[in-house]
Amino acid sequence: MAFKGGSTVGPPPESPESLYRDLPRRPDAVPGLWIHQGDILREYRLKHTESTDVALELPTGTGKTIPGLVIADWVRRVRRQRTAYACPTQQLARQVASIAAREGVPVSLLVGSHQRWPADAENRYVAAEAVAVTTYSSVFNSSPKLAPADLLLFDDAHAGEQYVGEQYGVHVKRRDLPAIYEALLTAVGPALDGMLLQRLRDASPDPNAYNQLRLVVPLRHMGMTAVVDKVLAGLDGPLWHRYSMIRGGLASCLVYVSYSGILIRPVVPPTWDNLLFAGARQRLYLSATLGNGGELERSFGRTGIKRLALPATAPTPRSGRRYFVFPELVEGTDPAELARTIVALAGKALVLAPDTETAVSRAQGLAQPGWPVLTKEHVENGLEAFGALPNGTCGLAARYDGLDLPGDACHAVVLDGKPDQDTLQERFLTERVRAGTALAERIRTRVVQGAGRCTRGPNDWAIVVVLGADLTKYLLSPETWRALDPELQAEIQFGIRNSRNTSSTDVLDNVKVFLDQADAWREGAEPHLLEYRQGAVRVLPDGTDSLAKAVDSEIEASTFAVAGRWAEASRHAQDVAQKLAVGGTATHGYRAFWLYLAGVWADQAGADSGDMGLRRTARELVRKAEDTSKPGTWTRELPPLPDAQAEPLGPQDTAAVVALAQRVISGIDRDQHDVTVTAMLADLGQTDATIYEPALTQLGLLLGADASKPAGRGRCDSTWCWENTLWIAVEAKSEQLPGGMIHHKYVRQAGDQLRLLAADRHQDAAPAGSVTVIVSPKPAVDPDGAKGAEDHVYLVHPDVIIELARDVQAAWAIVLAEQSGKQPAELKRLIAVTLEQRGILPMQVRERLTPQPIAAR
Repeated sequence: MAFKGGSTVGPPPESPESLYRDLPRRPDAVPGLWIHQGDILREYRLKHTESTDVALELPTGTGKTIPGLVIADWVRRVRRQRTAYACPTQQLARQVASIAAREGVPVSLLVGSHQRWPADAENRYVAAEAVAVTTYSSVFNSSPKLAPADLLLFDDAHAGEQYVGEQYGVHVKRRDLPAIYEALLTAVGPALDGMLLQRLRDASPDPNAYNQLRLVVPLRHMGMTAVVDKVLAGLDGPLWHRYSMIRGGLASCLVYVSYSGILIRPVVPPTWDNLLFAGARQRLYLSATLGNGGELERSFGRTGIKRLALPATAPTPRSGRRYFVFPELVEGTDPAELARTIVALAGKALVLAPDTETAVSRAQGLAQPGWPVLTKEHVENGLEAFGALPNGTCGLAARYDGLDLPGDACHAVVLDGKPDQDTLQERFLTERVRAGTALAERIRTRVVQGAGRCTRGPNDWAIVVVLGADLTKYLLSPETWRALDPELQAEIQFGIRNSRNTSSTDVLDNVKVFLDQADAWREGAEPHLLEYRQGAVRVLPDGTDSLAKAVDSEIEASTFAVAGRWAEASRHAQDVAQKLAVGGTATHGYRAFWLYLAGVWADQAGADSGDMGLRRTARELVRKAEDTSKPGTWTRELPPLPDAQAEPLGPQDTAAVVALAQRVISGIDRDQHDVTVTAMLADLGQTDATIYEPALTQLGLLLGADASKPAGRGRCDSTWCWENTLWIAVEAKSEQLPGGMIHHKYVRQAGDQLRLLAADRHQDAAPAGSVTVIVSPKPAVDPDGAKGAEDHVYLVHPDVIIELARDVQAAWAIVLAEQSGKQPAELKRLIAVTLEQRGILPMQVRERLTPQPIAAR
C-alpha cells in the first residue's frame, strides 16, 4: 500500500541547515555537512536571500554540490516557487541528480530535448514540488521550454564563457559547412585585403594564411550587416538557433575570420534578453573559483554579482596529491615517448586538449598496443566505463570541468596544449590584441580544473603530465603559478624542479615512487612539497584590479550596442578604457580593443545623427587605439573609418620600403635572386650554426634592413636595423635540441646585444621598441634566467623564422613580377602594400617574433 501524507503543507524549514538535518537521506549519504559548508549556508541565509546575483566559491574537494542542492530546495520550500539547478553538460546533470537522490533532495531531471522530458518529472517541477536539474543549454537558447524559475543555480560557473558564450555566437567551420563559409567570406570580403581573401579561399593554404586571424566590424561597412544576415538566415539546426539569439543585435557583432572558420558574436553575451535567465528573482553561481578580474560577470553578462568567498573553515589540502611532470623540460629525450612510458606505468590516462584532433591523436599515441582509446562518444553519459577499464586512454577536447575519476578509477591526467583559444574571439584577443590579462582568469581556471580531474577527494592521487611547449611555458611563468593557491604552487614548483636538469631515467624512477604511494614518497617528496607550500604567497597578475573595475562598464557598453544605442555604447566603452588605463602595460592591449570599439560606435552614432563632433571624436578614439595597441599591428589591418584617412606607415616601415625600392630600382638579376632566396630557405632549415647564421642576415637584407653579423666575441648572430627607427638583434641557438630549457647565461648575453649595437652605430641607446630574440627549439627558459631577463628579450621557435622567410620569398616574387614600368612612387606603394599583406613590414615582423617575452612579468 502506498503512503500518503496530510492534506496541508507544513511550515517551511527555518534555514538551509535545518532542512538538511531533516532530509530523508539514504544509508549511503554523506555523514553530514562539513563545517565550512554549514558556514556558507548560514551566510547565504543571513545576508543574501534577497540578492539578485550571488556567487559561492567552493573549490574542488570542498563539496559544492550538496550546499547548492540544499539552497535550491530550501528556497523552493520557503517561497513555494520553482527552482532550477543548471549544469554545463547532461553527464553532470545526471551526476547531480544521483547525488540529490542519495541526499534526499527531491529533483526532476530535465535534460536533452524538452520533447523527451518525462511528463511526471516536468509536472513536479512546474508545481514547485521538486528542483529541476537541467543543463545550461535549457536556459540559454532561443526559446527556453523550462518554466520560469524563482531561483536559477548554475554549477561550475567558472566555465560559464564556454557554455554560455558559445550559445551567443555562430561559428561556421570550413570543413563542416564549406558553402556557408565561402558565402560569409564573400560577405565580409570588402573588409579584407585582396591577397588575404585569395589565400583564405585557396584549397591548400600556405602556413601563414592558415594562422591568419582578422577582425571585421560589419557595422562600418555599408550594407555588410544585411549581407551577413542573408547568409546566416540560411542556416539550420543548432547554428540557426544560436543565430536567432544574436540576430536582433547583429549590427553590434564582431566577425573573426580565419582559414578554419568564421565566428560571429557580440563582445559580451546579451543574456539580458533571455527572459528565463534575466527574469529569475535570483541567480546563484557555484564556482570553483570566484576570480578577481570580473570573469564571472563577463561570462554571464551580469553586473553586481555578490560573492561569498570560501570560508576559513574549508579543508586543507582542498584536493588530493598531484605530481606534475614536464617532459618538455627533460634533457635529451622525446617528450611524447617519455609521456607514453609514464602512461604505461600508470595503466591509463585521461587526455585533455583544447581541440578534438589533438586530444584524440594524443590519446592514440599514448596508448599501448591493444589498449582501448575512448573519445567523447564513449563517455557522453559518464566516465564509469573508462574508470572500470584496467588499461586505456580517453581523449577529450575542452572538457576541463565536470569529469570525476576519483579513487583508483584513474591515476594519470595528460594536459596537452594551453587552453587559451577555446573560441576565435579568445584567440584574437590572445594572439593579436595581446590582451592575455583579460583572459588569464579563465585560462588559469581551465588548467587548474583539468589537473584535478583524478584528484576529487583529499585521499586521491594522480600524475599530471604537461605536454606542449605553450602549456609548459605558461606554467613556468611566475605570473601564472603565483596566482594559484599555495598547494598548487607547491606541486607545480616541485614538478618543475624534478623535471629540469634531470634524465628521463630519473624522472621515471620518481614516477614509480609516486605511483607506489609508499614511504619513499611520503618521506622523500612530501617534506619538499611542504617547504614549497609554506613559502608560497599568492600574487594576482598586474591589471587584475583594473579589469574588475572595468567589467560593469563592459557589460553596459555591450548592452547599449546590442540595442543600437551607439552614443551610449561609446561612452561606456570609453569608461572601460579609462578604468583599464590604471592597469598600466598589463592592460594596454585590452584597452586598445575597447578604445577601437568606442571609436566605431561613436562614428556610427555621428553618422546616424549627422553629428560631426561625434565623428571627430570617433577618429580621435581610433587614433588612440592605434597608439595604445603598438607594437601590435591589428588596427592597421582594419579599414579606416568612412571619410577618414588610413594611418600612414611608421618610420620603421617607411625605412624598409625606401630601402627595398632602391634595391629594385638599381636592378636585380631575377635568376640570381631566386637562387639566393632558395638557398636562404634551405639554410634556415639547418641546425649547423655556420650555415644558419648567414641565412639570418640574408633574411634581414630581404626585409629591407641594414643586416649584418657584428664582429667580436659574445656578439649576436645577426642584427636587423631599419635606420635608427627599429633594431632587432637575433641570437641563434639552432644547434640546441628541443628538450630542456635555455641556460640563463644565454639570456644574460642576449640582454647586452642592443647596448653593444648602439655603440656600434654611435647612438646613446637603441630606438624605442627594439628587441633581441633568441631563436631556439627549446620550449622555455631556465627560471633563473627569466628572473634576470630584460624586458626587450624574447624567445622564438625556428619554425617562426622559416614561416617569415617564406612570406619574404612570396612578397619578393610579387614585387619583381609587377615592378616593371612603375615610377618610384608607384613602386613604393606596391612594395608597401605587398609587405603589409604578407605581414613583413618591420613592425609586423617585430610582432611576429615577440609573442613570448622571457622576462618574468
